[in-house]
Order: sequence, then C-alpha cells, then structure tokens
Amino acid sequence: MGNVFGQLFRISTWGESHGGGVGVVIDGCPPRVALSEADIQPDLDRRRPGQSRIVTQRNEADAVQIVSGVFEGKTLGTPIAMLVQNQDQRSEAYNEMAEKFRPSHADYTYQAKFGTRAWPGGGRTSARETIGRVAAGAVAKKILREQFGVNILAFVKQVQKVHAEIDVNNITFEQVESNIVRCPDSKAAEKMIALIEEVRKAGDSVGGVIECVAKGVPAGWGEPVFDRLEADLAKAMLSLPATKGFEIGSGFAGVEMTGLEHNDPFRMEAGKVRTTSNRSGGIQGGISNGENIFFRVAFKPTATVLREQDTVDIHGQNTTLKAKGRHDACVLPRAVVIVEAMAALVLIDHALRQRGQCGNQ
Repeated sequence: MGNVFGQLFRISTWGESHGGGVGVVIDGCPPRVALSEADIQPDLDRRRPGQSRIVTQRNEADAVQIVSGVFEGKTLGTPIAMLVQNQDQRSEAYNEMAEKFRPSHADYTYQAKFGTRAWPGGGRTSARETIGRVAAGAVAKKILREQFGVNILAFVKQVQKVHAEIDVNNITFEQVESNIVRCPDSKAAEKMIALIEEVRKAGDSVGGVIECVAKGVPAGWGEPVFDRLEADLAKAMLSLPATKGFEIGSGFAGVEMTGLEHNDPFRMEAGKVRTTSNRSGGIQGGISNGENIFFRVAFKPTATVLREQDTVDIHGQNTTLKAKGRHDACVLPRAVVIVEAMAALVLIDHALRQRGQCGNQ
C-alpha cells in the first residue's frame, strides 16, 4: 500500500497525530553501521514543533527510541524500528472538525476513500507522519556521508513574494541554521520572519519554496526510463504534505532558452568528465552526471487557518468552520529537514542499487 517507500532501502511509516506515537521501520539498511539515537535526534529537533515563535507551539520533545535492528551500537542488517511517542495532544481543539471538513485539507478525501478518518489532529494526514521519514532520513544521510561522501542540505528559498539570493553551491549548514526561518540570506530571512508573524497574527498562512542540493553524488546513480533519478526525487518530494510543485536544475525557466543556451558543455578535469554549467541539475537521462544535484519544491499555504470559511459537513450540509488548535502559519522552516530526509532516502536507495548491479565502478 501507500505507506512504503524505496526498493532496497525501504521504509514504512506508521502512526497518527494524536495516537500513542509515530514511527518508522527501515528494511534493507546495511549491517555494521554505527548507529544510536544521538545520530537521529538532531534532525528530529530541527523538525519538531515549538522550536521557535514562527512555528506551531505544540510542545513535543520528539525523543526517538530505537527498538530493534541495532545491537552493541551497530546495525544488524535486520529491520530497524524507531518510535517517537506523542505527549501533547489536545484533541478537544478538533471537536468541530469531527463533522466538518477543512477547506483544501485531506479531511474530505480521506473520508471519501475510507469512509472513516482519525479527525483529532488530522490523524495520518498530519505532518506529524513525517517524523518517521526524518528519522529514516537521518540514517540514510549518515550512510551517504560516511560510505559515499555525499552531503545533502536544504534551505528556504522563498516565502510568498519574498525571494532569497543564494548560491546553492556555496551554502553551509551553519548559514541555514543561523536564523529561525532557515534561509541563508539574512536580509531576506528578516523579511520572511516578519511576514510569517504577520499572517500568523491574522489567523492566516503562507507558502513558499525550499531548495535542496546534494553534493558528492558520483556519476552513474539512477535508472533508465521509469526509475529515473529525478522522477524518484519528484515522487519523494510530492509525497510530502502541502507540496504542489517540483523542478530540477533550470526547471521551468529552461523553456525560455534555446538548446544551445541550455546545454551544459563537457570538459575533462583531473581525469573526470565535468560540465562548465549545471542547468541539468546534476542529472541527465535519469542518471547522475557527477555535478551537484539541486532542485526546488513548492509548498502551498497551510490549509488549516484560524479564520471562518465556507465548507460542508459529513451529512452533506453547507456550513462554516473556524479552525482551532495549534498550527503552522508557514510549514517551510520545519520542512527543510524533511526535504533533506526524502532526498537522502532516494539517493541511498539508488546508491545501493548501483552497488548491487554494477559494483563500485
């Protein structure tokens, strides 16, 4: 079913927003990888609610527990199960949503598909489901970094009409984490923070764009035709809550160029094939070419807003709804690490597929 992602490095996430907990099972992780909760917790801390004044104030420590697959500090090669317990549920804030559908939320579509839904906190449609992705992504990032020399970093590129000017090839983790909106452009970050605070006070929400770069990916990862590397990245990103668009390299801007303008010329450098530009975004023909892979993901404004809106109820009657509870006015600051996690899950899967099919050539 739709709760499993990956082929060789496969994850299954589980749990609802206001249930006992959420988590993930990883199947296919290589054995003998040094792993502990300390490797995973920092990324969960970057995702957790309540970390700053511009995100939801739900108070969760999101402390991860590894319950299987690790012995004496190293992976066994068997399934790794990880659990994060829910502690700060306030289901009473969602009582009205038990019978009323939030506009542009998955409330209605889950009801239409299953005939039932876990309405407190949005159940499995909540972004709390992404805890499992981030935990698994932290494992994937560790393996990519230590065994393949690959590093992944995402950041906020745009919030509504506020754009940042950023050289994707030269940003650092410290620059991304230097402010609460996770935008390396400090001037743009100030404007983004002010905008998010403004719409939050007004009971509204805004969206934007996250950009991500993967450095150190060698040429040759990816598959022809249906499992193209960029296709798997697109599926991974568009599986995230609130995503509405994906583009890689030049993206949609490339349609304004000619082929001569858009092509990335090849050259030999230190015995390796390189390109003098990177409008391809590091992938050609669905396979990595050795340049930095970079892409952008568009997130819509959060569907749950604290303003009255027209809707319908489960009885098919027109009505209105003014949502309550604690919600993000902008998902982007917390989604940065989730984008990194999904990119890592795609890349580790293709790394292991390449190793299995072609060896370490």
